[in-house]
Amino acid sequence: MRRFCIAGWTWLLALEGLLQLVSCQPFQSDKSDAGLIRNCETIPPYLPPTVTDTSLRLSELRALMVSQNISVYVIPATDPHLTEYIAPRDARRAWITGFTGSAGTAVVSRTKAALWTDSRYWVQAERQMDCNWELNRGETTIVNWIMTETKEGETIGADPFVFSIVEWENYEKPLLQGKRQFVAKENNLVDIIWAAERPPAPTDDIFKIPDEFFGRTWQMKVKEIRTKMEENIYQPTAVLISGLDETAWLFNLRGNDIPYNPFFQSYTLLTADFIRLFVNESRLPADIKANLNTGCNTAECVQLKAYSDIRKNLQEYAKGNVTIWIGQEYTTHGVYGVIPESKLLIDRYSPVQVTKSIKDSTEQKGLKAAHVRDAVAVIRYLVWLEKEVPTGRVTELSGAHYLNNLRREQKFSKGPSFETISGSGLNAALAHYSPNNETDRKLSADEMYLVDSGGQYLDGTTDITRTLHWGTPTTFQKEAYTRVLMGHIDLARSIFPAGTIGDVLDVWARHALWEAGLNYKHGTGHGIGNFLGIHEWPVGIGSGHTSQLYVGMFTSIEPGYYEDNEFGIRIEDIAMVVKAETKHMFGGVPYLTFEHVSLVPYDRKLIDLSIMNKLQIDWLNNYYEKVRKTMSPELQAQNLAEEYNWLQKHTEPFSHSVLVTYSLINLTGVLLGNLLLQGRLL
Repeated sequence: MRRFCIAGWTWLLALEGLLQLVSCQPFQSDKSDAGLIRNCETIPPYLPPTVTDTSLRLSELRALMVSQNISVYVIPATDPHLTEYIAPRDARRAWITGFTGSAGTAVVSRTKAALWTDSRYWVQAERQMDCNWELNRGETTIVNWIMTETKEGETIGADPFVFSIVEWENYEKPLLQGKRQFVAKENNLVDIIWAAERPPAPTDDIFKIPDEFFGRTWQMKVKEIRTKMEENIYQPTAVLISGLDETAWLFNLRGNDIPYNPFFQSYTLLTADFIRLFVNESRLPADIKANLNTGCNTAECVQLKAYSDIRKNLQEYAKGNVTIWIGQEYTTHGVYGVIPESKLLIDRYSPVQVTKSIKDSTEQKGLKAAHVRDAVAVIRYLVWLEKEVPTGRVTELSGAHYLNNLRREQKFSKGPSFETISGSGLNAALAHYSPNNETDRKLSADEMYLVDSGGQYLDGTTDITRTLHWGTPTTFQKEAYTRVLMGHIDLARSIFPAGTIGDVLDVWARHALWEAGLNYKHGTGHGIGNFLGIHEWPVGIGSGHTSQLYVGMFTSIEPGYYEDNEFGIRIEDIAMVVKAETKHMFGGVPYLTFEHVSLVPYDRKLIDLSIMNKLQIDWLNNYYEKVRKTMSPELQAQNLAEEYNWLQKHTEPFSHSVLVTYSLINLTGVLLGNLLLQGRLL
């Protein structure tokens, strides 16, 4: 009987191997999705329903350009603070093109219009732009395109308040060499033609975060920045704070000006003698003004100035014997241009941006607590998907809405931290795809599903990505997923000296993919705030924004893989930089590692342990033990019995030896299946 059972199981596994071999056939994309892409070669051109008609907008813009003697107008996707996510009233590039991706620049000449964006958004641009626009996929640079479309002596215009210092110079210098003028048009031309249709400026109240969520008062933070000014060898007399998240952090205040980001329109000028907050004063309730000590004029009082007075105030201050310290990442050319170069101290990031990247003990505690509650919402979503996807009733959009609602039920919730990325099948291959009514697809047990989402809570901001499959994934899908997971684990368990630049660690996340000739085109990690931005620099890994890593910093770890028009994979968690236990300490420099803060299991069905090593599997088991110990009491406290039982099942430890044995038997099954297909055993 024992031999019979062994033989039976062997043939069953062989049959499974045969089925896996068959399942390796190339993925056939849904032909109905072909209609989502524009076709400008046909007569008349084919335009999907996701396209915006921009003919009238371009005609009006060109008429305005002619009246101002401008041959080309450049429109980036930024705002006056170079914020990553922008308010609807600042979405000029999206309005003029119809393309809503977060990255990209539009350029309009008298006869042509073109968009430059990175490869993440090429498909989205083809879905949203009409045939007035050409999509440049790197065939030429914007400056070279402008040189081709213009003659010597012609003028190229742009709004200096939506260009960084570096970006402005990247246009101005080569155009000047080409005998073209790059001129500042302080009245944005898109705003003029947008006119009454442009969304209004926000007027709702700015609010204060309860003291329990912060270990430092705003006075303590101001003192900390002033100390950094004193310690700087160049002895700056002032710090200009342009980043919206910086002013919000400094004063422990928040607003609702930008979707998903609790910022408010403002600047701050901080010196040893005064603090000036440039803001719409009518938005500050009496209790906020009292908290900021706005009724006095000492160095510990906040002087309120009109938001629009920033340039005039800087010009006046710069007349003295002063040095103004700025961070060029969030300072526009329009503001920078009024300060004499001899009175500037320029760093990539302001001292406020760098200081807030290291969380104090209260902030650390808050971020961890927020991720526990957030994990409850995500686990509930995964349980719901397992039951509902087979019914055919769940779509990308309905799933995203359901998850957002689950988050809102959690304590201290203030809504999502960004637009949920919910992609099934080929849509998941677009790394930053978010569904709409035209692109919405049903979730299917036969397709991979990627959900990247996050929440804003009074004590922290969250961001997590899970990739799922409810049917039978192909061998390649399992390998790709497992290699993404291996890279995730290798980076998470890496040990490095304090002060290591984040980008140095990027290879850990990619190595397992590189070994198989695979890769991904986005960064591997970004910082995250305490009820602030979902992307908070300069913390990060492989993003080009990164600085040195220190204890108390938080970063995402999010390698991925995307097979065009078939599927997408990303595994993202938030982790905190902590001290590592090492046998030695070279040079007396402490070594660091990561502590995972996200607490949601990965999809067991997609993990192939046969290509993982023991250290990776041990890390996975330790992480699952942490998830179980942390989340079980929370699920019980919220009376979520079904989710509690689901968690016990999905955090069972993996047995390395058993699964390797299974893998060998399964491989035998694949080989037998292959021989059967070739007729060698018939």
